[in-house]
Amino acid sequence: METKQKILLVDDDPDLLDMYREILRQLPGKPEIQTASSGARAIALLESEPYRMLITDLKMPRMDGLQLLSVIRRKHPNLRTVVLTALKDEQFRSRVYAQGVDLFWQKPGTEPEIAMFRDCIQSLLEREDSGGFRGVQSKSLVDIIQIECLSQSSSVLRITNGPLVGKIWIDHGDLLDAEAGNLKGEEAFLHILSWKSGNFELLPAEPNHPRAIHKSSNALLLETAQAFDEAQVNDSHPEANPGTRATTDPINQLDGLEFFTVLEPGQSKPTEARNIENPEQLAAWARATLKRFHALGDKLQVGQPDTVVGLGAKGNVGMTYQGEIEFCIGWRHSLSAGEVRNSTKKAAAIWAS
Repeated sequence: METKQKILLVDDDPDLLDMYREILRQLPGKPEIQTASSGARAIALLESEPYRMLITDLKMPRMDGLQLLSVIRRKHPNLRTVVLTALKDEQFRSRVYAQGVDLFWQKPGTEPEIAMFRDCIQSLLEREDSGGFRGVQSKSLVDIIQIECLSQSSSVLRITNGPLVGKIWIDHGDLLDAEAGNLKGEEAFLHILSWKSGNFELLPAEPNHPRAIHKSSNALLLETAQAFDEAQVNDSHPEANPGTRATTDPINQLDGLEFFTVLEPGQSKPTEARNIENPEQLAAWARATLKRFHALGDKLQVGQPDTVVGLGAKGNVGMTYQGEIEFCIGWRHSLSAGEVRNSTKKAAAIWAS
């Protein structure tokens, strides 16, 4: 019989404990949530039974979150650790990550922020123990970059792998630049992500650093993953054609691409879905949205729209057609409505050609 994973939630505010306990109970894995109102109580509970994850506030009386984490790191090195705080201080964030914490998260207030927080927690619970960055916390460099970008952080990551040193610049969740030896930009980024282990440190942000990477973080990480997968296939099968789809597919070269989905008539699943965790759910939403716009076009007697554009704080989306084939494509939030419209039509035309 499978044992439920246990999460220990630590905060001196009982109302916040109740609220975040309810948020965490909605995780797909349905973990068991226990709470502690002080660092001392948390240590006692951790000594009495095994836990998968500790989530703690920083600002608490007597023993604060940093002191608690210092004790936990020595006694329970394999425990997943998350800081959930209202403090907006880059120095605190750097100190927290220096202690080997998996995730530093500003306390979510909106529904999208809460959903993103739950997704990150579920991902940490599911991750297997393996080698990687940040000591024993078995985290890959891709994980670290995704967390920095998802949390809209600004920082400079300095990565070392033996004698090798690299830097990645991030500004409000956007990749600005990378540097490794004589390499710059996307070439340096790809080179750094090929390192399987090492150490990293968070340096102060440099928002005025010139941009050398123009693709979104999701698109670039997807290309990198595809390139690595192709490289592994080619290593196993030398007869395979050289090169990778990630570097030759013109759709992946479109600036600001976040995800790409193709919906053919009569199919419940997307024909193609790139960088999408729940493609069927997205397909159902896209089809329902397009159907509503069809009905609106008929009601206004203007015909069906050729392209539908939605703009959001976290990202933009465009939907269009090629014959009976529908496309739902995600774009970086910094693109304008006109850029999303034109890029969406261009991506669909490239796929259909």
